Amino acid sequence: MRDESYQQQALAGATGVELVVALYDAAIRFLYRAMQCVEEHDVRGRRIAVKKVVDILMYLQARLRPDVGGSVAASLSDFYAAMFTMTLEASQLESRELFEEVIACVRNVRDAWVIVARDPEAGRVLPRELRTREERFAPVAAARTNDGEAIGSRWLA
Repeated sequence: MRDESYQQQALAGATGVELVVALYDAAIRFLYRAMQCVEEHDVRGRRIAVKKVVDILMYLQARLRPDVGGSVAASLSDFYAAMFTMTLEASQLESRELFEEVIACVRNVRDAWVIVARDPEAGRVLPRELRTREERFAPVAAARTNDGEAIGSRWLA
C-alpha cells in the first residue's frame, strides 16, 4: 500500500511524456518479475506479471493517434504488437532469454522517450488523454500561421 501511495505522489507532477516513461518502467519491472517467476517455477506469478505487461502494451497501443503521429505512431504500433507477441512467447516457452530480449527492446524505446521528455514541445504531440491537465490547458506562446498571423485560440487542442 505504501509503495502505491509513494508512486502516486511521485507521478502527481509528471508530464504526459514522463507518464509514458513510467509505463515503460512498469512494463520492465513486470518483465523482470515474470523472468524471476520462470526461475522459481511460479506459473501463477508469471501469468500475473505477463498479464500486466500485456495490459500496459495494449494501453499504450490503444492511445496511439496515427492521424497525428503518422509513421512514428505506426512504428510504435508495430513495436507494441511485436513486444506483445514476444512476451507471450517468452511466457509460453518459460524462456529467460526471450524475456531478456523483450526487456532490452522495451528499455531501448523507453530511453528514447526519456530523450523526448527533455523537449518541452514533445508533450504537444501526445494524445490528449496522455497529457496532464496542465498540459491540456497550457497557453500557447505566440502560435502563428505560415503567413505570420496570430492564431485565435490560446489553448492547446
